[in-house]
Amino acid sequence: METLTERYGLARGRVKEIISEKCAEEKYCPYFQKTAAFIEEAAKAYERAADGRLYRASLEELQQWNHELYEDILPGQYETSYANPAYAAAVCGMEPGRILSFLYTEIRSMAVYAFEKDLYEIVIRMELFLEIYSSFVCAREEGRQEPEAEQIRETIYWFVNDYLEEETEKRLEELFCPEKDFALRIIMDGNLEDLRYLYYFGEYITENELETARYLNRMPEEEIKKMADTYTEGYRLGFEAANKDISKKKVVNIRYSLGFERMIRRAVGNFADMGMRPTVYRAGTSIFQGKGMNKIGFFATSPNKQYEYDHKDDEALYLDRQYINRRLEAMRAAYEKRKAEAALFGGPAVVEIFGEEPFAPTVKKEAFALSEKQQKLSAQYRAAAGAMQNEYVKGEERSFTIIAFPLPAIGEKYEEIFREIVKINTLDYKLYRGIQQTIINVLDQADYVHIRGMGENHTDLKVKLHKLENPEKETNFENCVADVNIPVGEVFTTPQLAGTEGILHVGRVFLGELEFQNLEIVFRDGMMTEYGCTNFDTEEENRKYIRDNVMFHHESLPLGEFAIGTNTVAYMAAKKYGIGDKLPILIAEKMGPHFAVGDTCYSHEEDVMTYNPDGKAIVARENEISALRHEDMEKAYFGCHTDITIPYDELGKLAAVKEDGSRIAVIQDGRFVLEGCEELNRPFSQK
Repeated sequence: METLTERYGLARGRVKEIISEKCAEEKYCPYFQKTAAFIEEAAKAYERAADGRLYRASLEELQQWNHELYEDILPGQYETSYANPAYAAAVCGMEPGRILSFLYTEIRSMAVYAFEKDLYEIVIRMELFLEIYSSFVCAREEGRQEPEAEQIRETIYWFVNDYLEEETEKRLEELFCPEKDFALRIIMDGNLEDLRYLYYFGEYITENELETARYLNRMPEEEIKKMADTYTEGYRLGFEAANKDISKKKVVNIRYSLGFERMIRRAVGNFADMGMRPTVYRAGTSIFQGKGMNKIGFFATSPNKQYEYDHKDDEALYLDRQYINRRLEAMRAAYEKRKAEAALFGGPAVVEIFGEEPFAPTVKKEAFALSEKQQKLSAQYRAAAGAMQNEYVKGEERSFTIIAFPLPAIGEKYEEIFREIVKINTLDYKLYRGIQQTIINVLDQADYVHIRGMGENHTDLKVKLHKLENPEKETNFENCVADVNIPVGEVFTTPQLAGTEGILHVGRVFLGELEFQNLEIVFRDGMMTEYGCTNFDTEEENRKYIRDNVMFHHESLPLGEFAIGTNTVAYMAAKKYGIGDKLPILIAEKMGPHFAVGDTCYSHEEDVMTYNPDGKAIVARENEISALRHEDMEKAYFGCHTDITIPYDELGKLAAVKEDGSRIAVIQDGRFVLEGCEELNRPFSQK
């Protein structure tokens, strides 16, 4: 620790000098001065946390400090921020500019480490900055404007490689080891009625977090209990429904958005009653943890989603085969070191949020993008990493749960909408279980399901089902009630790929917080063969958008899941409040038939026998791709699963088609027409 403290003191002293010096080429000086000034702000934040001033500060002081740490990436300032690769490239030149934008973004991650009092993470980034700054100073002294771009890239490449093992091990510790309890201590020990506690996390705090916390503080204890119980009971039921022994597990990973601490505190108590301790780690902020649009961990409202989108592919700067191999080696070593802890890990319990305005990104040529070769490497890494995780955290033993709540950003009727969502999350699962069994009984008679759109939706898709050898004891569809995916309301299956073909189309859909307009996918033998949308002016841009954000750089993906959503209560609530474009996929997938591209719902659990409440075994747990796991694990899995829902009002027909060609309609013109499903139509007539 003494050596680290010495390194910190030396680095900070040098950084302070850079704030006012002009030793690099003139056009680069503002960049280095600005970055050095930010490092100084992060260092001050660290020292306030280390000596306790942070916890004695007033709400007004905390808000001012919070704003100062994040202000230059907020939408109002982002256009002239070096975090914006377009601005950095305009000022510094294309190649140096976008590399320096990457560096500035990585330096920005020091802000959160300051609150965690993690001197190691602060020091290594200070030293990276100083090394790159020195290369620019030396270049000027040698009569050059800047060092070679390759030299800067190499510095960053070795920075990433040199610290990869430590960072990988640290992330697994955060996942598996409850002793890493930075966030948990705030949740459990803080005065949640004093909203200063929100600023102790180090995230950007907005009215979303403040008003969420205020609202939960006003809630009666029985309402908080109801929310927490639904969340934790869903987790427990996930094990029970899949015949998995939860008593073998001792750790659960809680992932949530700041502001929900009162509910999370209650949930921690519920998990303790199950014999489980929580881990709560921060969503990725640096290159080592994986940056991107999807937050995995604890997080707050994004200061600027365009900023996150601009830097989602920053690994293009250093990603090559050697790096991928080294990363997998580091992961293997970390898992081996934490093998015992991994065996006790039960899986994540996730609280999603929704309500912000839909985000449609601007694609910038200055932002890093993966080359075709890097895309293949990235896809290979995801598959290999997923397979490795499953070795140590076995799919047949773990589970999860996900529940969602709205943010105040959803509008003036926030509290009314919140109460409606709580109602939706706690619907009578026994009622739905019976109705959904009626649907399954019909679908199990089918050779395939035919889905057609209506109006401007031109979906025309045939989904081939597995043949049941013993219909009295077997079923293709899982009867999904309120366990892992809250709320209730779907039946789902893994389609057979051969024979699955046609067009899937939806006018507007939001996937991973990104908007897709007129998303269209063509399937042949269950595989994506053509795809497009109308977000951008050119077909090339639209295809790239889908390839990057739906296909995750794979050449093609299979139709891994077909489901019918039955939660018409949620659908009509979305209509009533005009929030259909803001709902998370967790709820949206229950509001019509949905189709997932990528892995199946039973990924890595194909050999675990699962049963429906009626006792029938679910046999449609794999397809022709996942069956390859017996030969080559990397060919069997893609590491992604993206649900695409057709809303009821775009759905013309959904029918079970038997081998003799006869049809049984399940949905017609957006309404359930199957006998025994009348209750599902009731919400359509209620105002």
